[in-house]
Amino acid sequence: MNPTETAILLVGYQNDFFRADGLLHGAIGEEIHNRNVLPNTLRLLERALFSGVTVVSTPIAFTDDYRELENPVGILKTIKELGAFRKSSPGSRTVDSLQKFCDRIVELPGKQGLCSFSNTGLDSLLQERGIKNVVLAGVVTSVCIDSTARVAADKGYNVSILSDCTAGRSAFEQEFYCNEIFPIFSTVSSVDETLAAFANRVAA
Repeated sequence: MNPTETAILLVGYQNDFFRADGLLHGAIGEEIHNRNVLPNTLRLLERALFSGVTVVSTPIAFTDDYRELENPVGILKTIKELGAFRKSSPGSRTVDSLQKFCDRIVELPGKQGLCSFSNTGLDSLLQERGIKNVVLAGVVTSVCIDSTARVAADKGYNVSILSDCTAGRSAFEQEFYCNEIFPIFSTVSSVDETLAAFANRVAA
């Protein structure tokens, strides 16, 4: 995999998911911890950023009155009811451990739903940079990761989902998606496999 033609998409690395006092941490916090999602992501970035890869973050955020959400259902309804990801709150901010990379991560605002391509200009950015490969990391596996991966595949990108940098609401959900769903339209790989693919291409 050519790193200069690859973008790593960081989805949902925000305090309301990752911090212990985050408003949605209770839903996925145990899986984030058990799967070492944050340490694995940091290891990925520490090495991949030197290979020429593009790294993009698409945080979800809303106004205080959630005017963007009209009759929401499912997880978006829960977000509104809990008051999560308000632009004015600490919960919407990127987790502290990623801040050291902020000057090398392209942050695209505008995400107000499940897919990172919606309302963010992500596709235009990827096309401008000649990106062919999209690597996904983050949460939640069955929601934003799945939605973004499917759209990326439909748009013609080669999609890879990092099994050790993603987390679902349960171990069963994570394993089911990685083993049964994602292989239908993408490649499922690990951080080590992805870094090895970058290194092999650079060496060649």
